[in-house]
Amino acid sequence: MVDISEELIATLKKKAVTLRKHIIRMTHNAQSGHPGGSMSAADIVTALYFHVLRVDPKNPTWPDRDRFVLSKGHACPVWYAALAERGFFPVEELLTFRKLNSRLQGHPELGTTPGVENAAGAEGQGLSFSVGLALAARMDHKPWRVYCVLGDGEQDVGQTWEAAMASSKYGLDNLTAFIDRNGIQQEGRTEDIMPLEPLAEKWEAFNWHVLTIDGHDFRQILAAIEEGHRTKGRPTAVISRTVKGKGVSFMENKIKYHGAATSDDELKLALAELDAQEAAI
Repeated sequence: MVDISEELIATLKKKAVTLRKHIIRMTHNAQSGHPGGSMSAADIVTALYFHVLRVDPKNPTWPDRDRFVLSKGHACPVWYAALAERGFFPVEELLTFRKLNSRLQGHPELGTTPGVENAAGAEGQGLSFSVGLALAARMDHKPWRVYCVLGDGEQDVGQTWEAAMASSKYGLDNLTAFIDRNGIQQEGRTEDIMPLEPLAEKWEAFNWHVLTIDGHDFRQILAAIEEGHRTKGRPTAVISRTVKGKGVSFMENKIKYHGAATSDDELKLALAELDAQEAAI
């Protein structure tokens, strides 16, 4: 087990708060976007971008970089926030989110935004793309790895399970998929729309190595990544129990904030809560 220091955990917690502040400001400024699912995935994305991923902000297309794929592309505010904080483009550019001619559109676009690896709009395509990347790394005898974040609503999509079968067939142990299991999708709660449970057993039936974690606990996130690295002969799925809108009390577990920006008063309340969390770390 890798040694995870208290200092590292504190650093990651503060960075996750920073990303959540960016998400709130970006979506508020645009009065559009998807804050809830961006905030639920913020800790996973923070762990990857600020401790795990081998990337070079000065050379975004470095051939030996690790690849991050955001299958739930509507949650791109958290990706843009991480890329900006990591140095891929100026933090100030975040407030151009969803503006005409901005590099930061409402869904990620390959070739437009520095550091973005995949286009995403229609749900359920990201894991298939990740399979192609992981196969390419193997065929080229390269050590880089692929990390894919999927929404739990994407578990309704047949293409996700086709990709899961292919990943298993080819034994892609250089692929780790995080399922952001916040229980809410666009039109309501996942268990009302299309019940997913027992989700872990479904992934296990596709011959994946499956872990279930608290997706807001950095020790569990990092331990799961490490276990995925140690697992040979098959890919790893990390079912991450998360809270939609995590970090802002009035947004947490609310269907509304899947695709609704804050009002002016809500913006002040949200940022005040996040400031208080940051001060307490």
